[in-house]
Amino acid sequence: MKKVKSIYKGIVLILLSAALACTGQLLWKLASRDDSIILVVVGLGLYGLGALLMILALRYGELSVLHPMMSVGYVLSLFLGATVLDEKITFMKIAGVAVIIVGLIFLSSSETGAEK
Repeated sequence: MKKVKSIYKGIVLILLSAALACTGQLLWKLASRDDSIILVVVGLGLYGLGALLMILALRYGELSVLHPMMSVGYVLSLFLGATVLDEKITFMKIAGVAVIIVGLIFLSSSETGAEK
């Protein structure tokens, strides 16, 4: 049971890492529009914090499971692009996100012992 809790800790940390990295990249995109050095610096900080959390997360699980979970950033990017940048969400983007989510479910369930 302790191993499963440790794995969940790694999964939570890697998902948080992906969210921070994605948010940092969004700030870079916004900075490129506004020429704002503050957005670049804050974006770098968030991205760097995401990298540190990723290193910490790798203590709690296998690289082959945790690193692909960084792809949740693609899912977040789709929603941030639509809400913050007014980008269109197409059927193909939704299909891509669905494939990523299914893959993440398979990865997390195999790591936590839900497989038979």
